[in-house]
Amino acid sequence: MSYSNSIIFGPIPSRRFGISLGIDLSPSKKQCNFDCLYCELESAKTIEKMDIFPSVEEIISAIKDSFKKHPKIDVITITCNGEPTLYPKLNDLVEEINKIKGETKTLILSNGSTIYKKEIFNVLLKIDIVKLSLDCVSEKCFKKLDRQNKSVEIEKIVPSMIEFSQKTTKNFVLEILFVKDVNDKDEEIELLFNAVKQINPKRVDIGTIDRPPAYKVNPVSYEFLEKVANRFENINVNIVFKNRPKLIQTYSEDEVLFMLKRRPLTKEDIENMFDDKSKDILLKLLEEKKISIVNSSGVDFYKNV
Repeated sequence: MSYSNSIIFGPIPSRRFGISLGIDLSPSKKQCNFDCLYCELESAKTIEKMDIFPSVEEIISAIKDSFKKHPKIDVITITCNGEPTLYPKLNDLVEEINKIKGETKTLILSNGSTIYKKEIFNVLLKIDIVKLSLDCVSEKCFKKLDRQNKSVEIEKIVPSMIEFSQKTTKNFVLEILFVKDVNDKDEEIELLFNAVKQINPKRVDIGTIDRPPAYKVNPVSYEFLEKVANRFENINVNIVFKNRPKLIQTYSEDEVLFMLKRRPLTKEDIENMFDDKSKDILLKLLEEKKISIVNSSGVDFYKNV
């Protein structure tokens, strides 16, 4: 089977990663070891191994063709109709991409379910930006929300993420997607917070359902996500929410410093929260070097110095 026309999608602009060239490692069908309630793909039986996939040579050829047409690509995004780390030749593929990518970064979007496998762990260390999901910590929540294949050893995921964060010299981003009445309970949020603190990624993206899901589940509100972000103290939290409400207010210098001490804020946060007077105070604090701007895997955060 030839996949040449279906492997590549894009390039498309990504708000967090620049101009992205997507690679689909399972273009013919969904192949995943999770069957998440919120998945934008149709529900499908979970698998342990892929049974059909494009060759490394086909993928590299497609990337080279895209580079000829679109020379200004910021990131090559390794993804899948399912879970990309189930691709059996992932190490070979990453090594071949690294030979031809030049200044372009590599990014993988994974559900994090295989990170405890040594061969996957080692491949992920070779990728510039690793974005893993962690929607749940408890076994009960995993089974209800992510509906994992029986091959997935969920108790090994968080310890391996902690180890990966300590070993990688590149960018590690964690993503949590909240579903109403599933993983939005206080006890699960507390487990997530403790896990995230130990994992210590460069950034945490928190969001909710914004596309039609595979099953009848509902999103949480923006206000809920903001409460979670504020609970995740001293962590670079990026709230991902479509049609985010503007809650413009005036803040004093002390209030700005207190907020940034509690939680770094993104430029999008500032646009949605600060009036002009508060923005002037922010600029003054920057000039006085009481706060700084730190880039975390493509997202700028205002932080206390």
